[in-house]
Amino acid sequence: MMLDISTLHPSWQQVLSAEWQKPYMQTLDTFLQAEEERTTVLPPKADRFNALAATGLDNIKVVILGQDPYPTAGHAHGLSFSVLPSVKPLPRSLVNIYKELESDVGIHNKHTGYLQPWAEQGVLLLNTVLTVEVGKAGSHQKKGWEQFTDAVIQAVNAQAQPVVFLLWGAHAQKKAAMIDVTRHLILKSAHPSPLSASQGFFGSRPFSQINTWLTAQGRDAINWQL
Repeated sequence: MMLDISTLHPSWQQVLSAEWQKPYMQTLDTFLQAEEERTTVLPPKADRFNALAATGLDNIKVVILGQDPYPTAGHAHGLSFSVLPSVKPLPRSLVNIYKELESDVGIHNKHTGYLQPWAEQGVLLLNTVLTVEVGKAGSHQKKGWEQFTDAVIQAVNAQAQPVVFLLWGAHAQKKAAMIDVTRHLILKSAHPSPLSASQGFFGSRPFSQINTWLTAQGRDAINWQL
């Protein structure tokens, strides 16, 4: 199969193994095989489940939900909004995230777009769709990934520990219905892309809100400095 469950953190393998037996996953795998033969699929196969490798299910404090991977070759590596350390200039959505981070808590991260240290602290950097055709944003929507990431969100929702869900833009906000707001916190705003950031993303102050809430729940705050 193109979709290798062994690349997931063991805690995720345990809760998601049933998804690999479902028809939609077989269909998605067949689609990806055909796409690989026809064109370039991003991120590379080994990186597609990086979000679920870097952040174990029982360690999650925050979920930052993106749409689909960056369609520029060499950018996407399996963590939403993140790029590899060598990538310059940074993608515009990430530039806007950093502007809000600086405005909110005074942290400058412009030297790197590599968000792996966030993931290792318990920030699940998940996209709703985990692959894309090079150069074609949104090209792998409605192929099965949304059902898979629903299962991921449901697994996080079922955790006893309180989690913050950061839902930026309409695609991410569709997942809100499956989150128990009596136990978890949902923060919603416009997407940080240049097309919508000025419509409510700037000024939303998510980073300080996350840490204030986590601390109030007895959980460690996130160090946003990279």
